[in-house]
Amino acid sequence: MARFGAFLKEAFGSSTPNREATERVKEWVRAALQAAPDTAFAINEIACTDPSCPGIETVILVMEPGVKTRVFKAAKPLEDVTEEDIRAALST
Repeated sequence: MARFGAFLKEAFGSSTPNREATERVKEWVRAALQAAPDTAFAINEIACTDPSCPGIETVILVMEPGVKTRVFKAAKPLEDVTEEDIRAALST
């Protein structure tokens, strides 16, 4: 069964995101952007089937009141994202 779960994660992304990894990435993004307390974040791991995509990637939505939602990506699974990856994603 574990093998099947690993297959699903590789094929479609994790169905149950790692809460610790999600919170860690949110805090790194909040700090890097010096975001206001009412800024909301959505952190998702997705599987991209386009040949030019890295496979599984982490997508970060930054939603500030009155501002168009911004999207940032890290070309790796959520659990592998580092603070350096966040700084690089935010600078593009």
